[in-house]
Amino acid sequence: MDTFSPDLGSKSSLTSFSRGANVAVIGAGGGIGKALVDCLSLDDNKPNIIALNRSDIRRSGWKGLFKALELENESSIKEAAEFIKCKMGNLSAVIVATGLLHDDTGIKPEKSWNSLDPYSIERVYRVNTVGPALVAKYFLPLLDNNCKSVFACLSARVGSIADNNLGGWYAYRASKAALNMVLKNLSIELHRKNKSAVCVGLHPGTVSTKLSKSFSNNVSPESIVSPEQAAVNLLSVLNDLTVSDSGKIFAYDGSIIPY
Repeated sequence: MDTFSPDLGSKSSLTSFSRGANVAVIGAGGGIGKALVDCLSLDDNKPNIIALNRSDIRRSGWKGLFKALELENESSIKEAAEFIKCKMGNLSAVIVATGLLHDDTGIKPEKSWNSLDPYSIERVYRVNTVGPALVAKYFLPLLDNNCKSVFACLSARVGSIADNNLGGWYAYRASKAALNMVLKNLSIELHRKNKSAVCVGLHPGTVSTKLSKSFSNNVSPESIVSPEQAAVNLLSVLNDLTVSDSGKIFAYDGSIIPY
């Protein structure tokens, strides 16, 4: 993992949130998660950031508040939420910047049904769907009731059923489609309990990260953005959200992606 650096060349703006808002970034050691933390650190609105990650990112230079969180361990998620409640109280934003497309155990996007593997499908679902759902279970009660608050998870355009014209990538597509349904359900229940809260999915586009590096050869170079630019784009989308947007899936440019 690269060393954390505040020199991004551009700032995000969280003007629609309270000054000094408490923000939790889960997956802060990944490409997009790290960039989100860096961008938030520069924001003029001076948010209080807690970075959550499986491994300790303080070894890479992060000097802010940190808590270990293992996305595939419910006890770890619960413990992290309790830690935040004790240290920070309410949260104005929770950003789940995690995802699994491939790994070094052999999990990779399937090109054919002949490649379908039960372990791979289950693992991708645990990371992309079950993990964020359990984060919601423990973190949604922490959202501020008195002003705008947001729960956002990284989704993907390939999780859109309506937009699927190519096929393939069975586990990843299905897990993100399932995540979108989870987010829709969460938004309905959340609205009953917290009228000022918003729950959305975010598609960051094709970003130059470890997740997409091996699969971006067919994407034009001008369509690939840096993690820093992706973070700026996503925070801009979050800043523009209103309660009426809850339950939707947004692309990095603010456009709505159909389910």
